[in-house]
Amino acid sequence: MTASRIVIENCAIATVDAGDTEYAEGHIVVADNLIESVGAGKAPEGLENVVRRVDGAGHLATPGLVNTHHHFYQWITRGLAQDSNLFNWLVTLYPTWARIDEQMVHAAAQGSLAMMARGGVTTAMDHHYVFPRGSGDLLGAEIRAARDMGVRFTAARGSMDRGVSDGGLPPDFAVESTEDALAATEEAIDTHHDASFGSMLHIAAAPCSPFSVSAELLREAAVLARRKGVRLHTHGSETVEEEKFCHELFDMGPTDYFESTGWLGEDVWMAHCVHMNDSDIAAFARTKTGVAHCPSSNARLAAGIARVPDMLAAGVPVGLGVDGTASNESGELHTELRNALLINRLSGHRENALNARQALRLGTYGGAQVLGRAAEIGSLEAGKAADLVLWKLDGIGHSSIADPVAALVFGAAAPVTLSLINGRAVVEDSHLTTVDEDAIARAAREQARRLARIAAGN
Repeated sequence: MTASRIVIENCAIATVDAGDTEYAEGHIVVADNLIESVGAGKAPEGLENVVRRVDGAGHLATPGLVNTHHHFYQWITRGLAQDSNLFNWLVTLYPTWARIDEQMVHAAAQGSLAMMARGGVTTAMDHHYVFPRGSGDLLGAEIRAARDMGVRFTAARGSMDRGVSDGGLPPDFAVESTEDALAATEEAIDTHHDASFGSMLHIAAAPCSPFSVSAELLREAAVLARRKGVRLHTHGSETVEEEKFCHELFDMGPTDYFESTGWLGEDVWMAHCVHMNDSDIAAFARTKTGVAHCPSSNARLAAGIARVPDMLAAGVPVGLGVDGTASNESGELHTELRNALLINRLSGHRENALNARQALRLGTYGGAQVLGRAAEIGSLEAGKAADLVLWKLDGIGHSSIADPVAALVFGAAAPVTLSLINGRAVVEDSHLTTVDEDAIARAAREQARRLARIAAGN
């Protein structure tokens, strides 16, 4: 059967392939759900079964953005604890988060996914770790939302087994037993994980953080994930308080602690990694452990500036993360391209920290590496999944910037004219085509108010 083809022409193209190939004016041919060809000039003549032609004049085509760290449920608790550091922010919000349920999580996942997809994200990731007793199928609620929207998704089944009574931060009724957490993670993998090429759904094992899980849960989750062939995710080295906590409790820093529990390796990625010394970075590079860099959240919670240029120089895989929208209220990943570049220039490397093309690579191919999907997504190359974004750069916000990649990264947030995910148009002219945006906004408002009433005891 002849493949259905979409042809995009006359656009600038940043492929983000191994050679950073770019075309001032080129074409992309999509055949069903795969990229068939990318090159300079017009598409080849005589293509059969072309169902759509797109004139990309005034646009830049890039791979779809890949988000490597998020907490969807936080969409309905935005704007709270505005002036807190991480630990105080967690203490303030955990009592509210511990009252979420399936309906709330579904609405929050829809809102989180909608904002990312409208801003060029084609592969989303979520780390959900709050499972109050009797709250319903929270992971399933997220998976339904991603499936209905048509977004490629990595669902990291999180867990916590260290509540307040065991020296942790979350309320006891919001944590699971070690055994229950491991059993639920295995069930999620068996039920949902699809390891096939171009899969729309992956599951990862993801105990929350050193200060909310036991060493036993970390060790056994690593064993489980490797037995099942899935990736591992957690928070690491986010704050100086975490560093102090690990030294007091385990007599070692976070990286050494993670290594002692089996949590360094090419199948592992960690969020934040702000407070990393030379030895830590060397250990991540040696083991190819990945990092989800979340510049806006790190700034919002006053966590610090991650040493991203040093990580990249050492060979550490690094992608970008929105992080939860209670610590990055915009909920968008394309703004992280700009923030990663600007914030890292405040570090010791100054203007040499990152450039525009490195920032774009972090948000595309770097994210694909971190999620273990670099053979499928993250660059515009023949044979890869047809996940791509057409950014409009001929409007007032970008019209005087000659370099299209610089326009995208340094400039204002660029409108998305077209976003294809697995060859399907999910965004057209900055609007989602697969869901009702107004209905999503209404549901999020309703569930945010409902959660606030429950948390207040009303």
